[in-house]
Amino acid sequence: MTPPRDSGAPEDGEGQRTPVLADVAERAGVSQQTVSRVVNGSPAVARRTRERVELAIAELGYRPNAAARALVTRRSRRIGVVAASSALHGPAMTLLGVQEAAREAGYSVAVVMVRDLKPASVDEALRELRDQAVDGAVAIVPEDASQAAVAAAEATFPCVLAPGLDGAGVADAYWGEVAAARAVAAHLLGLGHETVHHLAGPADWAESRSRATGWRTALVEAGRRVPPPVRGDWTAPSGYLGGRRLLAAGATAIFAGNDHMAIGAVRAVVDHGLSVPGDVSVVGFDDVPEAAYLNPPLTTVHQDFAEIGRRCVHLLLGRITNRVVDLGGLNPALVVRASTAPPGLHVHPVRPEPGRAGAGEVPPQVRTTSSA
Repeated sequence: MTPPRDSGAPEDGEGQRTPVLADVAERAGVSQQTVSRVVNGSPAVARRTRERVELAIAELGYRPNAAARALVTRRSRRIGVVAASSALHGPAMTLLGVQEAAREAGYSVAVVMVRDLKPASVDEALRELRDQAVDGAVAIVPEDASQAAVAAAEATFPCVLAPGLDGAGVADAYWGEVAAARAVAAHLLGLGHETVHHLAGPADWAESRSRATGWRTALVEAGRRVPPPVRGDWTAPSGYLGGRRLLAAGATAIFAGNDHMAIGAVRAVVDHGLSVPGDVSVVGFDDVPEAAYLNPPLTTVHQDFAEIGRRCVHLLLGRITNRVVDLGGLNPALVVRASTAPPGLHVHPVRPEPGRAGAGEVPPQVRTTSSA
């Protein structure tokens, strides 16, 4: 009995041979070289021929060999991500957006988490990604020193920062944080507050500087006093301590650099024997999922962090393929809820009448899109 001819292709779990490039060529009636061109996106294939090859690929369930394709294209169709081990809402959602966009573009993702944002840790993570032959990397590392390390790595392979360090020379998914912070301050001044006190984030974060810049610009443009900002570390406890300091300075309107610090500031107001927004208005930034369910619901700036992650991928793929990608800026929206009111206006919570509103109903919101 003559043994069956070895096709050279592996078999799946049911004993059926996995289709290879030669099978696609035979089904489509073209050469293996033509199939390779179609798989690798070469424009040197006639439209009808390409359609015939793509139909054969679909019928056979052929999946290109990534290693073989990488030898031809010198690309692995794999991107890397360096991210900090953080529970903060923004970085987590940005990472999710990166993964979704990469998958949609046909790229796999290798994620390297760093315990801290020291340059040495980021350098090590980038070296690990280069060893995995990724085509480029997205860095979700918000501190200046770590972003500088990414900027230095740009000389060896494409990198994109989310967000970007001022003047780093690395592509970044820019969004209008300065304009959004200006809108926050303008909203509070428009309610009648004499000035706005700022509870800022860490000084070595680009987002913190952008939000402080927008706040300060709005006060200067309005001819108002610019109080010294109090700095926190993005956490609710730091917001609580900072809020107490701002209340001692006579604040009637507090703009916190993120929602978690705003939550701490609200608690500080209440513990001070005052009310929000009757005595003190409080605004956050980011619009975390819990913001609409606080008491009172928090006025804040909505950010689409997943979209930022997707933009990072589009920018990175542009760099990998030597294409210029101009996505423009994002326009975060000011979401006005019940934590802001004119100064001295003692507002009591509105309780839903029985049968009129469900227990889980979110209070009405007014969205005002900030402009640059």
